[in-house]
Amino acid sequence: MVGFKATDVPPTATVKFLGAGTAACIADLITFPLDTAKVRLQIQGERQGPVQAAASAQYRGVLGTILTMVRTEGPRSLYNGLVAGLQRQMSFASVRIGLYDSVKQFYTKGSERTSPNIARNAIVNCAELVTYDLIKDTLLKTNLMTDDLPCHFTSAFGAGFCTTIIASPVDVVKTRYMNSALGQYSSAGHCALTMLQKEGPRAFYKGFMPSFLRLGSWNVVMFVTYEQLKRALMAACASTEASS
Repeated sequence: MVGFKATDVPPTATVKFLGAGTAACIADLITFPLDTAKVRLQIQGERQGPVQAAASAQYRGVLGTILTMVRTEGPRSLYNGLVAGLQRQMSFASVRIGLYDSVKQFYTKGSERTSPNIARNAIVNCAELVTYDLIKDTLLKTNLMTDDLPCHFTSAFGAGFCTTIIASPVDVVKTRYMNSALGQYSSAGHCALTMLQKEGPRAFYKGFMPSFLRLGSWNVVMFVTYEQLKRALMAACASTEASS
């Protein structure tokens, strides 16, 4: 068995909240430069035509973008906005990830087949959680893996890839719209339509590789850390109760 051993006692809400928030912050600390590079690549050349943008591209590739930023703006530029990101993760991830198991159990109580409905209804807003849960559940039910570190890593990596495919178009449009000049787009829909007309469908997956590296690594760090923190906290609680 790799990592902390699983316990028969389900984790409490407090354990889930603390574990999820802490794990999300650790994941952000490790992967934040990839997110910064992704945003720079997504907004690059948005006010120019495709030919002009390609000719004047400042950033090329994930590593090239990071190196350019370090050379021209210093290493700290890779972590611009980190504090706000950590605050968001501690308040947001602790709720959305910490409560996921409880909500899922509430709606699936008494039946082992409401999973397709969960996936269908939650895929947009909870792609990470749903795909991680489905991949992990499949690996365990088919006895391909046991509930330990390799299983958590594989499930998290798969969840990161699926989430990137689903979320990239929305993420690119959001980034373009939020970083556009005042009045350039009348709405997010107008931004998406303009991108489609001027740059084609591939524009919606601009910066896909840094997005995948960011989401994939974030999911791996977050879920692996979360699973281990839950077990560590539960072991500590059990040890405290046994000694009292």
